[in-house]
Amino acid sequence: MTDYSYLVKITIALFAIVNPIGCLPIFISATDGWKKADRARTARTVALTVLIVLSVSAFIGNGILDFFGITIPSFQVGGGILILLISISMMHGKQGGTRQTPEEAESMSEREVIAIVPLSIPLLAGPGAISQMIINAQQQPTFFGHLTLIIPVAVIAGVIWLVLQLADAITQRLGTIGINIITRLMGLILAAMAVEFIAHGLIGLFPQLAR
Repeated sequence: MTDYSYLVKITIALFAIVNPIGCLPIFISATDGWKKADRARTARTVALTVLIVLSVSAFIGNGILDFFGITIPSFQVGGGILILLISISMMHGKQGGTRQTPEEAESMSEREVIAIVPLSIPLLAGPGAISQMIINAQQQPTFFGHLTLIIPVAVIAGVIWLVLQLADAITQRLGTIGINIITRLMGLILAAMAVEFIAHGLIGLFPQLAR
């Protein structure tokens, strides 16, 4: 039986990590001067890319960990720290170097690949989102469990598509201050989830801490 409350929790966490609203200014800047049809096509490509990247992460995440000999608690601590760094950057109104380096930002001038890099990877489907999907896959070890993880990923991909389709209207409605407020709120929620990841990982590494 599917635990829908767990899927809702994953969806909320993914939304906080991906933060499509926070990426709106970048999307609008990168597609400045484009025709409406071109923007719509880019929005679809971005949403589809995020769906594929995060779904693949859920299915082969276990194999990646086994290949490198990484334990789940270690990955939980490492992933939690990474997510915490992203949340701190979000609360300071920044995208953070864990999502996009200066070199990757310069690639925005290459409009033929902008839907893939950097809009999809690493701005949306970045290390934080991929890390969480691998951790979630470990908590749902069966094939059906992995399959259910596509549900929150599909929801987030749909939200990304909708937000980017309405980019101009949303930005004008919220303004810079509104987008910054939402980004900081998502950062606070994400920080709490990151602490939970780290705590569970530390207990796994050091069982005596649970006593």
